[in-house]
Amino acid sequence: MEMLRSAAKKVVGTKQVTRALKAGSVVRAYVAGDADTFIYQQVVRAAEEAGVPCIRVNTMKELGMTAGVEVPAASAAVLR
Repeated sequence: MEMLRSAAKKVVGTKQVTRALKAGSVVRAYVAGDADTFIYQQVVRAAEEAGVPCIRVNTMKELGMTAGVEVPAASAAVLR
């Protein structure tokens, strides 16, 4: 989580995270455990296909705060 908090380049949100994973520009992905099941599986699957570690965070609220946004976030990623 510290890597996400201090990252200079990051994206927040499922659409941006999956797009960055497909582009090959993600170092590490994060997904909230309380996110919708479809979204959770979509991010985990995309991370596996990209060969990127995907870290599970307990809640969307916690992930949003760590990523530096004021709203809950289902997923986030640290970019190269």
